[in-house]
Amino acid sequence: MKRLAIIRHAKTEQQNYHRDFDRVLLDRGINDANNIVEDLKEWKVYPDKIISSPAKRAITTANIYAEGLNYPVEKIEQVEGLYFEFTTSDFVELIQQTPDEADTLFIFGHNPFMHFMAQNMSADFDGSMPTCSTVVLDFDIDSWKNIEARSGLLFLHLYPKLYKE
Repeated sequence: MKRLAIIRHAKTEQQNYHRDFDRVLLDRGINDANNIVEDLKEWKVYPDKIISSPAKRAITTANIYAEGLNYPVEKIEQVEGLYFEFTTSDFVELIQQTPDEADTLFIFGHNPFMHFMAQNMSADFDGSMPTCSTVVLDFDIDSWKNIEARSGLLFLHLYPKLYKE
């Protein structure tokens, strides 16, 4: 079995759209990411490989997850195409290039693409993806080379509103 976590970056500042690539996380976004990391620990979901968009808000979210889940931050792979350039086939190809020693892959990026990919890769996910949403899908495969769209089964869907009273 292979497990894929598709993660939208955490809550970020709402100004500076002219410098979109450099927008930073809000304190709320940092707290949201830390809360989801704690839930992932309870579910025993830990990354064997992390890939992220290089945009500041995505890589910062990836760093929070990595630190909280004992993944070496320096091993996070930054892929430019995850910053609003990838097509569905690019995304699938990226996953297929993952070494099979990695059973759990985390990918961090931006909406609407991450939401579309969560729906496209899953046989049963139809939720929304607010900031910091983490959709974890399980695939009944032994090699990432065999991953196919719409074949993942939803294992978890974590998002910040779960933590509001």
